[in-house]
This record gives sequence, structure tokens and C-alpha cells, in this order.
Amino acid sequence: MANVQVDVLPGPFLQLGEAPHWDGESQSLYYVCILSSTLHRYDWKENKTYSAKIEGSTYASFVIPVKGRKGEFVVGSGTRLLLVSWDGCSEAASIVKVLTDLGEEEADHRFNDGKVDGQGRLYAGTMLAEDSRNHFEMDDGKLYRFDAGRGQMVPLKSKVHISNGLTWSAHTGKFYYIDSFAFDIKEYTVDAEGNLGGETVLIKLKDDEAATEFIADGMTSDADGNLYLAVFAGSKIIKINPESAKVVQEIPLPVAQVTSVAFGGPNLDVLFVTTAAKELSVPQEPPAGAVFKITGLESRGAPMNEIALP
Repeated sequence: MANVQVDVLPGPFLQLGEAPHWDGESQSLYYVCILSSTLHRYDWKENKTYSAKIEGSTYASFVIPVKGRKGEFVVGSGTRLLLVSWDGCSEAASIVKVLTDLGEEEADHRFNDGKVDGQGRLYAGTMLAEDSRNHFEMDDGKLYRFDAGRGQMVPLKSKVHISNGLTWSAHTGKFYYIDSFAFDIKEYTVDAEGNLGGETVLIKLKDDEAATEFIADGMTSDADGNLYLAVFAGSKIIKINPESAKVVQEIPLPVAQVTSVAFGGPNLDVLFVTTAAKELSVPQEPPAGAVFKITGLESRGAPMNEIALP
């Protein structure tokens, strides 16, 4: 691992960069700034990043291409799940329609992390929005699965503080999930309909009595089933072997607020990392808010899934 290299991608420094998604067809990395409701596309061949504001949207928590429909994406925005049109180059993206809305009873929440499984099903969770009550402490969030046929979000888990990292392992056949303030990674079985069962704690990320110095954020997995966890306020990514439930590698970064990770690049051997520049206690100086690429890990990811819509 001596040849691991960390580089900053060209593009804007974002207040809350999130949700990296590698699109193999266009050889592009899509990601968002949640708080500015902007979409971003890093073009691998051009080594250039394009950005667009979603007209009529307050938040953009994740962006996922729609299978078989070029230029269309599903975006989590506040309590709404949006179908959005963007050519990947223009400075504006438009809402095609609202796929579903969590409703008035969830009006003080917003979508956070979201990702699609191998069957094209979207899993996405919520948290209290920034302008609500203490959104770092209240356990009012939920994890959902989107039933595209009925146009409804199906609740899978409640009493969530901040619904965050989620990934599947082809190696173990399990689903892995992070509620940031549970300070652990949970493991689940998944049935044919996409519902979760057999909840167990894979690994605890801090002792119950220990002070909170960092929180677990976004997550991905490699082809061997290892988990890669973005550590917000921790300036690092940690690699976890789920079979031994142990941390096997730490990758330091020159910023504190590490938000999410995804494998990409032509050979799926580049780890892309989104970061934030939120002034929570002290100002975050550049390159905070940048997207990084990490090479030399000697690991590969699997192709990321597109969402299937009727």
C-alpha cells in the first residue's frame, strides 16, 4: 500500500459534497452539494467538472441515473423524490416530475444518503433537516425502500438519527447500513422483495462511554466485500473486513469532513471521496469541500447500479 496517492479533482469546493456515483457509460462521476441543491459531473476523459442548479429544489441529497433513460436522474430533495433532467453540461437541471413525497408529517425532515441495489431498487433514508430541531440528536429519521411500481416509499427502519452509508456485498450477500449516531455498522439479510431481516451489529465504531470525536458517514464496498467508510470530522477513510469485523486499513485525508466514497474510473480501481466545508465549530479551509481521487489501493469496486423505473 506504499503507492497510495491522494489527489484533488478539478471542480468547486462545496459546503456539503455528497453521494458520489460512478457512471460507466459516460465515464463520469456524478455527485451533489446537498445544501445548494446542485448536481455535479466530473468527466474522466476531459478532467473537468460540470455543475448545475436544480430549478425549484431546496436540497439535493443524492443523484442516481435512471436505467435506459439517458439524461434522467432520480434525486432526493427534501421530502420529495424527483425525476430530474440534465444533459450533464448545462448550468441548470429541470424537474420532470415528483415521483413521491413523504408528506406533511415528515415536513421537517430531508432525504440523506440513497443508493440502488442489484435489482434496481432504491434505498434511501432521512434525517431532521438543518433548519429543524437539533438534527444531530433527534432519532426521528427512517430508512426506506422505494416501490417504483406503486410510487411509494416503504419504511424499513425507524428511530434513526442520521440515515447514512449503505452498501451491499456480493461476497457475503448482506446489506450494510449506518445510522451515524448509533456509532456502528449494522448487517442485514435481504429477502426477495428487498425487505431487511436478521439485524446484527457488525462492528462498533466507538465505546459507549467514549467522547464523540467523529461520526460515520457514507460507505461503499469493493469486489472482495471489504467496506470503506467515510469518517466525518475524522480526516480519514477506514477499510473494514466484514468477515473479521476488523479495521484493516486507514487512509488519511487532508480535510476533516469526509462525507462519502465510491469506486470508479475506467478499471473501477479509483476511490472517489466527497468532502464538506461546513463551519460547525471552526472554519474549514480549502481543500475542504473538494472531491478527491485515491489511487494505488490495489482494490476494485463493482459497477454502480442505476434505478429501474416503470
